[in-house]
Amino acid sequence: MATAAMAAAASSRAFLRPHRLLLIPHTHPLRRRLSATAAPFSTAASASVVDVLRERGLVEATTSEALAAARPGELKVYCGFDPTAESLHLGNLLGLVALSWFRRCGHTTVALIGGATGRVGDPSGKSAERPELDVAAVEANSDAIKSLVAQILGRIPEPAHAHDSQPVKNDQPLVNSGSATMGSFVILDNYDWWKDITLLDFLKEVGRFARVGTMIAKESVKKRLSSEDGMSYTEFTYQLLQGYDFLYMFKNMGVNVQIGGSDQWGNITAGTELIRKILQVEGAHGLTFPLLLKSDGTKFGKTEDGAIWLSSKMLSPYKFYQYFFAVPDVDVIRFMKILTFLSLDEIQELEESMKKPGYVPNTVQKKLAEEVTRFVHGEEGLAEALKATEALRPGAQTQLDAQTIEGIADDVPSCSLAYDQVLKSPVVDMAVSTGLLASKSAVKRLIKQGGLYLNNIRIDSEDKLVEEGDIVDGKVLLLSAGKKNKMVVRIS
Repeated sequence: MATAAMAAAASSRAFLRPHRLLLIPHTHPLRRRLSATAAPFSTAASASVVDVLRERGLVEATTSEALAAARPGELKVYCGFDPTAESLHLGNLLGLVALSWFRRCGHTTVALIGGATGRVGDPSGKSAERPELDVAAVEANSDAIKSLVAQILGRIPEPAHAHDSQPVKNDQPLVNSGSATMGSFVILDNYDWWKDITLLDFLKEVGRFARVGTMIAKESVKKRLSSEDGMSYTEFTYQLLQGYDFLYMFKNMGVNVQIGGSDQWGNITAGTELIRKILQVEGAHGLTFPLLLKSDGTKFGKTEDGAIWLSSKMLSPYKFYQYFFAVPDVDVIRFMKILTFLSLDEIQELEESMKKPGYVPNTVQKKLAEEVTRFVHGEEGLAEALKATEALRPGAQTQLDAQTIEGIADDVPSCSLAYDQVLKSPVVDMAVSTGLLASKSAVKRLIKQGGLYLNNIRIDSEDKLVEEGDIVDGKVLLLSAGKKNKMVVRIS
């Protein structure tokens, strides 16, 4: 027994010694730090970040209540994002919001891009194995997500929205920025340490500390093992890969908290278990937040058209804004608490306003859409969304231009017609030929109801023809059937 204990202790000491697999170079090119130059956040900086998150409904579970006692600057927290697509989506937004809250409360935050784990695929919450991505796709997705995360987390979300962080060069290990009110943040890629690790090294240094029974007992594994497709060995190892990420950053950078959605609990605890067994120390914590669900239990962010992407290259700020503007009353206050940085007092005032006589429908949704769009797309993206929203509102007095119409062409149905097919053409015929409405009778009925618009101007006559002045900048037309159904007509 004594010999075995001595051997285990020697093994642990050997692991803790400098190791070619466990030390990240201080001059690593992908380490990116952003300064914290924001104005003070007196309430956030003085509060426990766990209490702040819990009050807003952003805590599902924690590995220890000791986490709530942490003072500003004591935590270094990370959240992982696998590069399975060119952009993060709405389901990832809570991770970015939670990281921002940790940062606002004075803690150091890390966004970890899964350049390595993304090649394996996280089985959590999935009923079947993810499609395999080739190396080029993973690298391209990783670069795009790093840029996106830098833009979002680089904006300091505050009521005045007046202070943006600027990137600075800093090759030192992870440390707090020194600000009494605002933590720093860094973006890392786990491929940078995984690329040099061999299978034999991993099995020797990590695999032998993992108990198969414990791994199988994880909820994400149990669900997949009982499914028709089962689980591949590749996916089964994912929790160890993610657990090693936590171990690596805990040992080398002092990262002591991992956060993620509730479906990540098994992966997070795999990391805390490895740290406790291999390093034989305490102090690694985990926190999960609820998945982003609507009141009916379905995922928020899934539509018939697919995911709600955070990148403006994949979804325009206008359409992103419109998605939040359409949130039902039953969900809007809860989403306001978990997705914005408005104070709870201000949110309560908004909630009370909804119950008062004379409340204008969607007023709170408008505020929600503005706050979330500002966080994700910045002031410029919000301005673009507001401009398009106002300009495209049927009956709006805003002068339409071709650029504004083209800006939404990817988000609404569109078609192309020759100039001579459009000029002097009856609007009734065009509404049918473009597919806006199914029949002339439907168009005429809508005109009588006052619901057909050409360039936001109501059509009052069935005999209306398209004139030269109706073609915006000589390039486009906008047909609208009611408030939601639109058709962009490009003139060639």
